[in-house]
Amino acid sequence: MARSPEERGVPHSTGAGGRLLPVLPALLLLIGLLFGLFTPRNVRPEAFLATATVAAAALLPLWGTVLTGVGACAIFVGLMVDFNDLRDATAYSELATLAAIAAFAVFLNRLLDRRAHQLVQVRSVAETAQLAVLHPVPRHLGHVTLESLYLAAAAEARIGGDLYEAIHTPHGVRLLIGDVRGKGLLAVQTAATLLSAFRETAHDAPDLPHLARRLETSISRHASQYPGVPGSEIAERFITALLAEIPDDEPVVQTVTCGHPPPLLLHHGEVRELQPAAPSPPLNLGMLVSDGYHVDLAPFLPGDQLLLYTDGVTETRDRSGAFYPLAERIRSWSSETPHQLLDHLNRDLIAYSGGDLDDDIAALVARRRPSH
Repeated sequence: MARSPEERGVPHSTGAGGRLLPVLPALLLLIGLLFGLFTPRNVRPEAFLATATVAAAALLPLWGTVLTGVGACAIFVGLMVDFNDLRDATAYSELATLAAIAAFAVFLNRLLDRRAHQLVQVRSVAETAQLAVLHPVPRHLGHVTLESLYLAAAAEARIGGDLYEAIHTPHGVRLLIGDVRGKGLLAVQTAATLLSAFRETAHDAPDLPHLARRLETSISRHASQYPGVPGSEIAERFITALLAEIPDDEPVVQTVTCGHPPPLLLHHGEVRELQPAAPSPPLNLGMLVSDGYHVDLAPFLPGDQLLLYTDGVTETRDRSGAFYPLAERIRSWSSETPHQLLDHLNRDLIAYSGGDLDDDIAALVARRRPSH
């Protein structure tokens, strides 16, 4: 389920430095005042005062920018009175320049505020488009409890192609998680095509290899419809994907990996990476599959959990550039419910990255409940 920025806990600023920035204009005004009072008369403080007004335009609302500009001019006039410069034409010229800079700062503040409002609207449209593609997964399907997580990159208003789905079929619960290469509307459109194909074919495909081939056909057909889009060549529009099947009457999980990160199996406090024996290439590169799609089988007992995720999780970096150690971090949450597990993961990823996610993140947890 996609979550809003407030639900994700994304901070408005990162660190003490971000919280102190709004006081910078006032600090510059104070420095300008002290500079004017305690330096020779021929050394003018207008550089600090002008910098304060421009900084206010970027850091403060309109009223703060206006007050900073008025304050800068008032400080300069006060220094003129203190130094008896009221008849100095040069001082009036410098005051006029400072007043012009203050007026420009107000204009700049309005321009930046308009751009910020436009960015908020773009992000809102992006999240709406993402939600239209990613339907919330049911909490319970058959003997499986499910929970999903989607985190949009906080750095830019880009919409991406991370996707997931879960459907109860005659063959059991079938899961899909994928990641379209690239960003923008074309990526979302490709993700929507894959999800539509999965929702349609998951019910009647006899096994996962057949399902993978049907998805490959749908994506290849979709890709061929956009030959003239710059940068959208077939080889550049592939999707990494992972298919999983949890039968209703057998304590196992079957997976088919198409160039996607392997899932994690959580069993009694242990975390096991389900590496594929013979991984297949991403979807839309099916011409590289010569021997068909290989199915991997693993035990999936009541109480076990399966974590499917996109590479945005493991490629999250901390301030030193180190990648997020997913298997290590998630071990301590392995006994939690799917909702609690993803809530821990959500908060930990934001904290680990310092609130600056560089890529979209999607995750899906399935927990097998006892049959009776």
